[in-house]
Amino acid sequence: MKILIIGGTIFLGKHIVKTAQERGHEVVLFNRGKHNHELFSGLEKIKGDRISDLNLLGDRTFDSVIDTCGYFPRAVRMSAEFLRNKARHYTFISSISVYREFDVKGLNEDSETAVLEDATVEEVTGETYGALKRLCEIAAEEVYGPDALNIRPGLIVGEDDPSDRFTYWVNRIARGGEVAVPDSFERAVQFIDVKDLAAFTLDMIEKSAGGIYNATGPDKELSFGEFLNACKDAAGTYPEFIRMSEEFILENNIAPYTELPLWVPESWSGTDHVDISKALSAGLRFRPLSHTIADTLSFDRSRSGHTLRSGLSPERESELISLLKSQN
Repeated sequence: MKILIIGGTIFLGKHIVKTAQERGHEVVLFNRGKHNHELFSGLEKIKGDRISDLNLLGDRTFDSVIDTCGYFPRAVRMSAEFLRNKARHYTFISSISVYREFDVKGLNEDSETAVLEDATVEEVTGETYGALKRLCEIAAEEVYGPDALNIRPGLIVGEDDPSDRFTYWVNRIARGGEVAVPDSFERAVQFIDVKDLAAFTLDMIEKSAGGIYNATGPDKELSFGEFLNACKDAAGTYPEFIRMSEEFILENNIAPYTELPLWVPESWSGTDHVDISKALSAGLRFRPLSHTIADTLSFDRSRSGHTLRSGLSPERESELISLLKSQN
């Protein structure tokens, strides 16, 4: 297949390119050339902005398009409309953030989605992100109809992750010592290895699948405690977990999912109980968790001097542990 990838040089896009190459597909990249421009020297790269430079694609035709970096419906619609007669299939990478209520467990592809009061907004915030992604899905659906594939990933993790959310726990447990952790060891967590998501995306494109698919994991419930223990096994360390109650976390303004990655208050627990049965039936499969953690640990150790973008700073963690001990 000949595949056009809009984006393709950051995290998921990078792994989709690698997977497509491994499968023998011909790949063309269209992006602004702002990130990792040294990657994929053997590929055709077209440098341009989708708002103003789609004409640079000329008369090229493709079997499929993968849009890895659409945030605003106007831009996705422009891309889809320009390519409709040049490519028979369009994949948009969306997000489970499209859903309206996360106090509901078992969210599936038919669950209610977020809505913007002003659909012309083009500013990504915590409040607009999910609704904008849904509007992008709609744009692809309206232009491509049954030939549009909208994939809704959960938290994407693993090698090359720029967010450091999953990486924080792998890194922190590998450092050992006293580790401040939420006291929610029995609570479920969900995420998907970037390599699994890339493989699933290509699987679906190769069979010209359309529709909407939640894509997170694993395929059986994984508790936060099991995840932490898997990190310990991978790193070969024996940290002491200092547990923080939800009340303590909220009272001390510890930010869910940023300062405490993979943790949300109980009222948001629907984020970790998303229904992926449709994707599983379509062939979504998962690498062992130990492989994901090992990849992440190796990637993290390769970044000498890197400051993690997520998680508690050492100073903040030390303060919280001292406060916990003083209260006990």
